[in-house]
Amino acid sequence: MVAPNETTLSPAVEPAADVLSQLLDERWSCRAFTSDQLPRELVERLLTTAQRSASWCNTQPWQVIVTSGDATDRLRTALGEHVRNHPGQSFDFPAPAQYTGVYRDRRRESGWQLYEAVGVARGDREASARQAFENFRFFGAPHVALITTDAEQGTYGAVDAGLYLATFLLVARSLGIATIPQAALAGQSDFLREYFDIPEDRKVLVGISFGYADEEHPANSYRTRRAALDEVVTWVED
Repeated sequence: MVAPNETTLSPAVEPAADVLSQLLDERWSCRAFTSDQLPRELVERLLTTAQRSASWCNTQPWQVIVTSGDATDRLRTALGEHVRNHPGQSFDFPAPAQYTGVYRDRRRESGWQLYEAVGVARGDREASARQAFENFRFFGAPHVALITTDAEQGTYGAVDAGLYLATFLLVARSLGIATIPQAALAGQSDFLREYFDIPEDRKVLVGISFGYADEEHPANSYRTRRAALDEVVTWVED
């Protein structure tokens, strides 16, 4: 029996595995973008490659709305105004009721990493609210992708669209494109449904802001950690 930490990859396979590992290591949630638009051909390559994502019985239940340039700026303005005037959330899929235990700990750790990077002091609710509002400014990104899934397919349609999301993020990283998946945008589904005339047979799953990263911005200066295998894996052998 081969031990879990031993590699059995052939020399032909190893380079591909190294590339995938590197992409996963280098991907992060970008919270500050430059205003530079991506070339249309680059966005099309991203979307074409992401379309190869796996789905149950090849149903491909995702649909994607992509904004660029002035369209993103109009959305940024309209969404920001809506959020200021209509506090609260409207998810098509129920959001977590609460985070407890290790999930709460990981969430807090990530949040404090961000706050420390951008200079938000503990207890400064006004500053933390300003930082949270950056979600609705798309962190300055010139592009937004809004992913919806087929309502009839329920949970598994959402799982398939989640697979598409993960593929989108990795493909983007491979192309030098920075991204951040945003549940905050899905939390404004009522507004987005009306703004984009999304039919009732579609559910808003997630938004992704994307573009070129502002590498000098302090919000992009930290990286989150991942749990060790013994925290998430149960080995069953023999």
